[in-house]
Amino acid sequence: MSFLKRVLSTVTGIFVFLFICFGFLIIIGLLLGSSSKDKVVVENDTVLELKLDFPIKDYAAETTFKEYSYLDQNKKNGLFDLIYAIDYATTDENIKGISIDNNYIMAGVSQTKALRDALLKFKESGKFIVSYGDVYSQKDYYLNSIADTIYINPVGVMEFKGLSTERLYFKDFQEKSGIKMEVVRLGKYKSAVEPYLENKMSDNNREQISTYLNGIWSEIKEEVSQSRNISTEQLDKIADELLSRTPELALNSGLIDKIAYHDEYLKDIKKAIGLSDEKEINTIEIEDYAEYAYSKKPYKAKAKIAVIYTEGQIFYGEGDENSVGQGAVNKSLEKARNDDNIKAIVLRVNSPGGSALASELIWREIELTKRVKPVIVSMGDVAASGGYYIACNANKIFAEATTITGSIGVFGTLPNIEGLANKWGINAEQVVTNKNAVTYSLFEPMSDNQRAFVKEGINSIYDLFTNRVAQGRNMTQEAVHEIAQGRVWTGKDALSNGLVDELGGLDTALAHAAELTEIEDYKIIQYPVFEKDLDDMLKGFGLIQSKEDLMKEELGEENYKILQEVKAMTKQKGVQLMFPFATEIK
Repeated sequence: MSFLKRVLSTVTGIFVFLFICFGFLIIIGLLLGSSSKDKVVVENDTVLELKLDFPIKDYAAETTFKEYSYLDQNKKNGLFDLIYAIDYATTDENIKGISIDNNYIMAGVSQTKALRDALLKFKESGKFIVSYGDVYSQKDYYLNSIADTIYINPVGVMEFKGLSTERLYFKDFQEKSGIKMEVVRLGKYKSAVEPYLENKMSDNNREQISTYLNGIWSEIKEEVSQSRNISTEQLDKIADELLSRTPELALNSGLIDKIAYHDEYLKDIKKAIGLSDEKEINTIEIEDYAEYAYSKKPYKAKAKIAVIYTEGQIFYGEGDENSVGQGAVNKSLEKARNDDNIKAIVLRVNSPGGSALASELIWREIELTKRVKPVIVSMGDVAASGGYYIACNANKIFAEATTITGSIGVFGTLPNIEGLANKWGINAEQVVTNKNAVTYSLFEPMSDNQRAFVKEGINSIYDLFTNRVAQGRNMTQEAVHEIAQGRVWTGKDALSNGLVDELGGLDTALAHAAELTEIEDYKIIQYPVFEKDLDDMLKGFGLIQSKEDLMKEELGEENYKILQEVKAMTKQKGVQLMFPFATEIK
């Protein structure tokens, strides 16, 4: 009897736990779904806090959940939501100025530049921008250098030393560990796989890295020079001699304006907006203000421009908010192409590349779309390799001066653990019906025949890639080859060699799209919209198991397959043309 009580109490406990979990999810959904546009209120004499201590993506991504619509998310904290909020604050009478307070920006250089450009426009309104930092990273300072007054804590730290990068090389490690990468590449600058082949950086790789680092540094220096009225030569001297390593040195170098504690910084803001020391400053964080600004957007315009974001590494498949897949991108292109109210498409590319197949499939969808309406590309921090592949056939390409692009080259890597297997006494034997039945084995070195086939495939893809670029950029394939071979370029250099058409951000690309289609008032529609299945997500956390999963767990994978075969046989009707027994070929 006591046993049954224990069983019943356990079962009851499980049901109560699941009920609480489900109720908890409903509550979260209601809280997320109830974020009314009127929830955020901006009071008089408010200071906008530009606190950017969260990962900034170009697109915050709209997400819908199957059967659980109250969990749908449409956050407004993407890069261009923030930029729109700063632009909106320019004419908002309740916003008196912007405070960049103890920032630690989590964004790329080109994203930071886009925010900085928005702040430059904000300054033209006559409203103030002030910044305070206990610690200024170099990227923080690049953004904050736009401020009217820059404060630093008396024991604060500032970094201004120039740019650098570091690569690790694994050739000796591979030989010692017995784990190596079989590499086939095309392009003398295609350096992504170089660490597996060499113990030190090649001259070609050092040349291209030095070129784009110096190019980006030059842009940063030029903009800081204009904001702080310090020559670029002096900025190099400050960087070389670390003349900003203490607050006193930073002040003497002209990089900052005041050494003060945070309470003194707040007092100065109160003075600027006419508040007495006893009163609190009305502040609103940029994320909240972005929601508010979005709620005030006019929706009267019938004409639309679609912005399709491709952000992250390219994989074959659907894609999600962290990666690019041909599934979501091509659906978005098709939707935008078939919507008569959408007059043009801006493809925002912020991707280092990835799958050649997925890139080609996206390229094809863009080609189909161009026959119906113009496709303009706006490049973000990086649009290289596969990222450039999907951009090259656009009607026009815009890039930031600091964008990293190009890298028109191809490589293939295959892991090999023959050395490790030998050390541990593992030997792999194959049985084949044909001489090329084993495409590749993890436990055997790549044969000359296998390497030849891989190289043939890579040569074919490289030829296709350079041909796509030649067609898209109206160049000869030979001219493309001269600037290809895997070489990386800054946006500024890419403008000179013909890989991009014009320097500018997303706003410039949108303005061109509007001009090209002769529309003045338009609404921006953002894609992709990602659909998720909550049940699948909960399965991943072990909270929900399907009937099939439970049966597999109890019967075992092989026995479950037999059960399924028997079940299938009972459903067969009439004459069947079927292989006489089930088999699995690997």
